[in-house]
Amino acid sequence: MNHDPDLGLVVTHMMKGVVYRDGQPEVWRALLRLRTQAHDHVGVLGLRIDIDEAEGYAFLRSRPQGDDEAALPRLVARRSLSFHVSLLVALLRKKLAEFDAANSDTRLILTRQQIVESVSIFLPPGSSEARLIDQIDTHIGKVVELGFLRKVTGTEHSYEVRRIIKAFVDAQWLFELDERLREYARQLAPDGEGEA
Repeated sequence: MNHDPDLGLVVTHMMKGVVYRDGQPEVWRALLRLRTQAHDHVGVLGLRIDIDEAEGYAFLRSRPQGDDEAALPRLVARRSLSFHVSLLVALLRKKLAEFDAANSDTRLILTRQQIVESVSIFLPPGSSEARLIDQIDTHIGKVVELGFLRKVTGTEHSYEVRRIIKAFVDAQWLFELDERLREYARQLAPDGEGEA
């Protein structure tokens, strides 16, 4: 069987991570052209390709196992996130939802200071500012590794919130987390504050 020579390019890039339209235009065009073949190719490995053409990204997920299929070992590892990294991811997703509702721009850029201000109200009081910023910088670094933030080149401490975050944090999960965060903020507030 002859395959399109670009199929190997597409599958290899998909196996390495998220493919972005703006970052890998050649691979993106080949993926859209060869999506059926690429789906078939990764399907034998128990994977599927999720493509969001509107937002411009594609990634691999484990395919739900059918009743008559033999169990395959997972190729896409699940990652366990710390509370603070989960919190930061949720806050970034919320900021992106607010940004989309109020803007026609496509790129949400946040400074480190804006991220620190968002997260710091949920951290226990008592830490020095320098220690707090160090902790949040560590969390930001982890979120960059996950691909939900990208450092903006040519700027100091500015980050773009990547739209793929929408594929992993949906509106229902965000709503439930918002309720939990309100409760958590009430618990952290001094006595009497934060009560409605």
